[in-house]
Amino acid sequence: MESKDIALYLQNNPNFFEDYADMLADISIPHPYSGRTISLGERQLLVLREQNKNLERRLSELMQIAEGNNVLQKKVHQFTLALFGTRDLASLQAIITQNLHDIFLVAHTVLHLWKDFPPSSEVLAFVDNQMHPVCSHHALHDTLPWFHVSPEISLRSFAYLPLHTNGQSIGLLILASEDAQRFYPDMGTLHLQVIAEVASCALDSSL
Repeated sequence: MESKDIALYLQNNPNFFEDYADMLADISIPHPYSGRTISLGERQLLVLREQNKNLERRLSELMQIAEGNNVLQKKVHQFTLALFGTRDLASLQAIITQNLHDIFLVAHTVLHLWKDFPPSSEVLAFVDNQMHPVCSHHALHDTLPWFHVSPEISLRSFAYLPLHTNGQSIGLLILASEDAQRFYPDMGTLHLQVIAEVASCALDSSL
């Protein structure tokens, strides 16, 4: 009989422990972290304590994620309020990029509207077909020259926010960072999507 057969038998016959209750007190098994032996009851307590530690660790992680999301939501709300009341297109573009820097601490941003900066066919096709933000560790297509940075600055992560109104693309907002972990391909883009939609809506009213 193999170990798995014994485990299966005990799972299918829980009354075994009632019939042989005295045996449970006599069974000694190795301690998981030392060379001594302990009772089956002590081993179960260790398992439960370890499970509690894992649950507490997971709960702490979830609370940190929730707190981080709450902070981001407040920043997005602050960003949205900053755009209200501005109708001048040039001022609005400046407010968008400035608030991304001030509120979200994004050091490098560029906003191109097609009416002022006609894109290459490659960039236009990308924005027309992309309805959600895209994050990358390298500049996509021919957009790197859009950032006028000194040669010693290396941009290592990018977030591309396509701007659309009424089903048509009107431009592209790009966030960039020297930190490779600021934007990465598998990150969540919910808040970036909200920023893109808010910016698109505000810009549409000024075009």
